Amino acid sequence: MLDIKDLKVTIDNKEILKGLNLNIKPGEIHVLMGQNGAGKSTLVKTISDHYDCEVTNGSITYKNKDLLELDVSQRAKEGIFLSFQNPVEVPGVNNSYFLKTIVNEKRKYENQEELDAMGFLKYTKEELAKFDIDKSLLQRDLNDGFSGGEKKRNELIQLLLLKPDLIMLDEIDSGLDVDAIKTVAKVINNLLEDKSKSLLMITHYDKLLNLVKPDYVHILKDGKIVKTGDYTLAQQLDSVGFQGLE
Repeated sequence: MLDIKDLKVTIDNKEILKGLNLNIKPGEIHVLMGQNGAGKSTLVKTISDHYDCEVTNGSITYKNKDLLELDVSQRAKEGIFLSFQNPVEVPGVNNSYFLKTIVNEKRKYENQEELDAMGFLKYTKEELAKFDIDKSLLQRDLNDGFSGGEKKRNELIQLLLLKPDLIMLDEIDSGLDVDAIKTVAKVINNLLEDKSKSLLMITHYDKLLNLVKPDYVHILKDGKIVKTGDYTLAQQLDSVGFQGLE
């Protein structure tokens, strides 16, 4: 699915990733943990081609393609999805119209028939009903005036409708209550029943990891992965902290 070798990335001329290596196979769940500034968000933003991130060295291969040759739109159409920590607000752009546009762009890329308004509404209602997600968010402008929890739920709606192959979640559980975290876990576990899909998730908390059991937990420090283990590494981290692992 994803193979990263000796990746070095700068933001504003400051090197953040300093030779990072990571391999993700189809069906695997990987978790990134580390103190603030370790490079977790920079990694997922680089994979999605965020304009802040400048790759200075290394390679990223995604489904046997050179990912660095693809722009942000092509990467999204190829099935890469990133849920941001703080999604931007876009006043004047109706959320439902935005969602219909991105779904149809991906369908066109995959040579599928585009959905008309009625077809999209039916598809959306069916997907949201599976997880009892509030449909009223669709009638509002994109993230405009949304609470932190509403923004995270709207990211879940995008995830459900796009059904990406590589799901990247940047602290989607941050600030959510217990019920909302359970909804996030249900959506993730449902999508990952398809073993061709993979998950790369950033979190500081163990609540979500109790519900979405990772195959691998990676500890980042100073722009590199310094320790890798299974779910028990996250439990150990929760007990002793980052310094206790050194």
